[in-house]
Amino acid sequence: MIELRARNELGHARHGWLDTRHHFSFANYHDPKRVHWGDLRVWNDDTIAPHTGFPAHSHREMEIITYVRQGAITHQDSLGNSGRTEAGDVQVMSAGTGITHSEQNLEDTETRIFQIWIIPNATGLPPTWGSKPFPKASREGHFEILASGYPDDGDALPIQADARVVAANLSEGQTVTYPVEAGRKVYLVPAKGRVRVNEVLADTGDGLAISDETHLTVVAEADSEIVLVETV
Repeated sequence: MIELRARNELGHARHGWLDTRHHFSFANYHDPKRVHWGDLRVWNDDTIAPHTGFPAHSHREMEIITYVRQGAITHQDSLGNSGRTEAGDVQVMSAGTGITHSEQNLEDTETRIFQIWIIPNATGLPPTWGSKPFPKASREGHFEILASGYPDDGDALPIQADARVVAANLSEGQTVTYPVEAGRKVYLVPAKGRVRVNEVLADTGDGLAISDETHLTVVAEADSEIVLVETV
């Protein structure tokens, strides 16, 4: 089963410096039918104005993954970590027992990110943060695992969750297949372009809530960049 969640039907808020769309209930947006998808709790599509950003604030017991679509985001936290993550790369933060952080767009142009929250599979653990550049060529026409709760997933950034964050870049006309194990759910969003997933068409920013599928056949109707979360 694949449910299309069109971008113009998502939760939407403007805060001057921030234009955000919520795939799931968040802040002042609440839809009882869209609270989570398996362990996936939040997927926000954020556009952040230049030289602005999220001031220092705290989290507990949540896995927070930031996928940068455009520009760059600069992170600082109460553990002393700091770093700049550029378009196409990811940072992960395991909030654990508690962490305070800020996320700033220090660039001269807009930054666009997917902010993804996943419910952890263990609590009471110390907080951590990590960021990593991934060679873009490694996901041209292929799926690449960017963050994962499974040690066998190679060079993926580790998260404390029964989940994977996966991305692929496809040229128009390309087809890729993603296997889905029984009992697992997938949420897929095109960061750009247009794709057809098992015959369901999704445009940039649309969400596809997927369950009870054994595989996903993704056909690029245009040059596309896709991100998905696979979880229980």
